Amino acid sequence: IYLGTGGAPEGVLAAAALRCTGGQMQGRLILDTPEKVARAAKMGISNPKRVYRTEDMARGDVLFAATGVTDGNMLAGVKFGHNYITTHTIVLRSSSRTVREIKARHQDLDKF
Repeated sequence: IYLGTGGAPEGVLAAAALRCTGGQMQGRLILDTPEKVARAAKMGISNPKRVYRTEDMARGDVLFAATGVTDGNMLAGVKFGHNYITTHTIVLRSSSRTVREIKARHQDLDKF
């Protein structure tokens, strides 16, 4: 179960990851001020109480990628070695339900 509140961009990111793994979610805009209602209307949202499904928020062939910055439950954070940096990334694809885990060692420190 994925449960939470947040902004629309966070909802789209969550929907993308869930689409790639076969999960489902529902979301609704929280338009709690007249300004937010007006902004939504300007963006073409005709039904402010609409419930959006996962497929509404992340359409088509979806790719999702995340790299850990600090250690978490799913990804290790960035680690600094003597002459290298190690990162841990997950890449998901909805069409094939592929999950790729990348543990990379970056030698060119000038790029960081």
